[in-house]
Amino acid sequence: MNPSDRIDSIDALRGVALLGVLAINLVMEFRVSIFERFLVAARPATSLDRAVETILMLAVDLKAFALFSLLFGVGLAIQFEHLSTCPRRALLLFRRLIVLLTFGLIHLCLIWNGDILTEYAVAGLIVLPFLFGPRWLLAGGAAAFLGVYLAMQVWPPAGLFPSFTSIQRDVQEANQIYATGSFGEVLAFRLREIPLFASLHVYMFPRTLGLFLFGAFVWRSGVLRKPHQVLLFSTGAGCIGLGAFLILPGSSGSVAAMGIGKLASPVGTIALALGYAATILAIANLASGRALLGWAVPLGRMAFTNYLAQSLIFGWIFYGYGLGLFGSIGAAKALVIGLAVYIAQVFFSAWWLGRYRYGPVEWLWRTLMYGTVQPMSLAPLTRSI
Repeated sequence: MNPSDRIDSIDALRGVALLGVLAINLVMEFRVSIFERFLVAARPATSLDRAVETILMLAVDLKAFALFSLLFGVGLAIQFEHLSTCPRRALLLFRRLIVLLTFGLIHLCLIWNGDILTEYAVAGLIVLPFLFGPRWLLAGGAAAFLGVYLAMQVWPPAGLFPSFTSIQRDVQEANQIYATGSFGEVLAFRLREIPLFASLHVYMFPRTLGLFLFGAFVWRSGVLRKPHQVLLFSTGAGCIGLGAFLILPGSSGSVAAMGIGKLASPVGTIALALGYAATILAIANLASGRALLGWAVPLGRMAFTNYLAQSLIFGWIFYGYGLGLFGSIGAAKALVIGLAVYIAQVFFSAWWLGRYRYGPVEWLWRTLMYGTVQPMSLAPLTRSI
């Protein structure tokens, strides 16, 4: 897809969603072990740190990733449509996902084991055949996979989640190795942790599939090409209201009375993600909204590059082979660091795309997908690819 073909509101949404992903990855996974939240004994924290963690857990955690899953499904559908006249469409999309899988495995093993790219690539390969079917198949598949995900919340498969003992042992080792270890020691421990992370991915995988398909369905329905502002704002308000009602602690009594129990949080998370998406898209489609959110468009167009750059930067800041801040600062200070990195990426993305057509990783991904070197210059193309 050429830069001129992109929809700025979707790129703006992706750029804003990247902030949520950054905040959660940084505060809950780079700063401390992701498994620490599952232990009874919590790390001492100031009132400000507790407030930051609470806000992130209620408003951002899993919601940002759900939003990214929706956007990935939209992106798949856009690519599928863009290649509609190409006889190699299936092969190119398959190659695109295999390249993503390769990037994901490199990121997972060598840079950071909190990687989401590997899961997205595998999910994309499963979703790809659905794109060749009618719109009802996308909707039906989304409902089926989301149904499986919700069923797993009520009846979790036995033995899927790591034991308390294994989590406790992992957190103890992480506090020592990530904080003081050399690159080799951190790498070895990161690889040993992968089976624990894999269990979390398996638990969330049906949701990823469902949201991919729902994102593709939304694109196929046409509501993002010719957005209806009243529909977007009303959907945003309704979904945010429902999500907040299901997730906020103060509504637990009402939720219990409704009899949905364990489904409140996962349903509320999906509702909030949909609400955030609809609201941001509605704002981004207004003239004043374009001015307000214009800074996020270049960031969203380079989301792949920025995501990987965040892993490299935060790994150096928090692990022993860099500054070694793992486990030594609170959530509030970590978030300040994250915001500084994010702001720097906003300026860098705008600077880069003022000179080149694609982000560096996006360019490499596209080049490997097509098998030919893609143009980087902003000069007009003489032909479409």
